[in-house]
Amino acid sequence: MPTLERLRTDHAEALLAFERANREYFARSIPDRGDAFFAEFDAMLHDRLAEQEDGVCHFHVLVDDGGEVVGRINLVDVEEGCATLGYRIAEHATGRGLATAAVADLCRLAAAEYGLRAITAVATLDNGASRTVLERNGFTAVADTTINDRPATRYRRDLSTPAA
Repeated sequence: MPTLERLRTDHAEALLAFERANREYFARSIPDRGDAFFAEFDAMLHDRLAEQEDGVCHFHVLVDDGGEVVGRINLVDVEEGCATLGYRIAEHATGRGLATAAVADLCRLAAAEYGLRAITAVATLDNGASRTVLERNGFTAVADTTINDRPATRYRRDLSTPAA
């Protein structure tokens, strides 16, 4: 089972390989990062690590036994005890419960290490797998919304109560 690791500079090569290998797969269900993300990857990573150091974001990777990044799971926009969750799992690693387990691990970490009280997330209505991951981890639908003109649901998880 892959391990959840806080993002570090030594993840750079494996993280970039993960993003490149899965770009088309991710773009089917979430907005594409764009060419600039890849062209300016080193600067972007530096900026993300600075945000992490400042405590406004918490970035993580799922790393398998061979050192390959098979997922990302992040908490962004940390403010007043709340953050927004985002995650991506490599296409070849889907369907094995990795996202569900990683979100559960991150929820525990968010409460115990980062002092968060709640996490929000958004999933498009056509992304049933992502909605299932959130629901299995105790997130509750709180509002209808859109992402890039696609209907979506906003979820919230109170971290003071364990997931069912």
